Amino acid sequence: MATAVSPLALPLPALPPLAGVRLGAAVAGIRYTTGRTDLVMAELAAGTTVAGVFTSNKCPGAPIDWCRDALKGGKARAVVINAGNANVFTGKAGVEATKASAAAAAKLVGCPAKQVFLASTGVIGEVLPHAKLTAALPKLHASLSDNGWEAAARGIMTTDTFPKASTRTATIGGVEVRISGIAKGSGMIAPDMATMLCFIFTDAKVPAELLQGMLSKGVGGTFNCTTVDSDTSTSDTVMLFATGATKHPKVDDAKMLKDFQRALNEVLLELALLVTRDGEGAQKLIRIDVTGAVNAKSAKRIGMTIANSPLVKTAIAGEDANWGRIVMAVGKAGEPADRDKLSVGVGGVWMAKDGGVVPGYDETPVVAHMKGREVTISVDIGLAKGKATVWTCDLTHGYIDINGSYRS
Repeated sequence: MATAVSPLALPLPALPPLAGVRLGAAVAGIRYTTGRTDLVMAELAAGTTVAGVFTSNKCPGAPIDWCRDALKGGKARAVVINAGNANVFTGKAGVEATKASAAAAAKLVGCPAKQVFLASTGVIGEVLPHAKLTAALPKLHASLSDNGWEAAARGIMTTDTFPKASTRTATIGGVEVRISGIAKGSGMIAPDMATMLCFIFTDAKVPAELLQGMLSKGVGGTFNCTTVDSDTSTSDTVMLFATGATKHPKVDDAKMLKDFQRALNEVLLELALLVTRDGEGAQKLIRIDVTGAVNAKSAKRIGMTIANSPLVKTAIAGEDANWGRIVMAVGKAGEPADRDKLSVGVGGVWMAKDGGVVPGYDETPVVAHMKGREVTISVDIGLAKGKATVWTCDLTHGYIDINGSYRS
């Protein structure tokens, strides 16, 4: 279903070629009848290392099982992603689809099937017509190029209203390397590592175990601090591939990767926020800063409870400065809190402190702030020094419109 581009959309950045990566997209007709691209492939240089973080959902798709197993080898030569069909809850047929897809891609690239990583996004519970996928792969493989970034970013979209990508540079031993990534996601977003997929590539040469540690650390403070609708998808995938195509001093300890971790975190956060900006029906991006909690874990749980509250999200959609809903969400988080030490602010204006409204509180600047596209909420628990920042979007009737007709 075609939808208007999100008012929170940001333009696709320029994505220069990245050594060791060729990619592209094609029309496979897996679900869509409009001729839109729905199949993406990337071919990676020999020796590419890989890391991955996947959904915590207990009903994962067949591609998640495939990737978790393949990740044990630490090497990757190709990535194949299809849109329109999630290949989830499809039993033996789902397993057969992953085997056939990986085998077809491996034959084209010339590698073992377990060096092919797979992802699927779309409708749950429908058998993936993998014959269409494998039939489209040869022509797609022949068309791969180092400038196929935009095509790939668009090819993995489902209910997304705009393509999402990010790129940064970092230095390792004084040599510049690049990190570029694409992502898709709009609804069923509460990553807990939605229908959220993210693929990041670098030309650095990094051992798989170090790559995994950096990715897991980076995801914790980025994708895992965002939510659109509190629903953790069966297909959540974040993968990082290091082609090693740029020559730099050998990485023998994590200290050499400090700047790389910085750049990776920036890419992860930008992609996570692009997904949040494209939340189904979203009109506003919301940042929630929690301070004064007993520890960082508690602060994050409080923040995510606020972010997932339908009452908070609809109040912001209606531009209603109803701070009582924020207090409610803090109280239901199940974390230590003291009503008489709690402070709540919106847009830099403290509305409530010490168990009640701030004397002389003027709602005018808060209402003005809430009319903007980006809203900030500040909550100080007043107990200790734990802090966290999370992001979400508002909840509008557009979310119902999109999801009420998703399979139509």
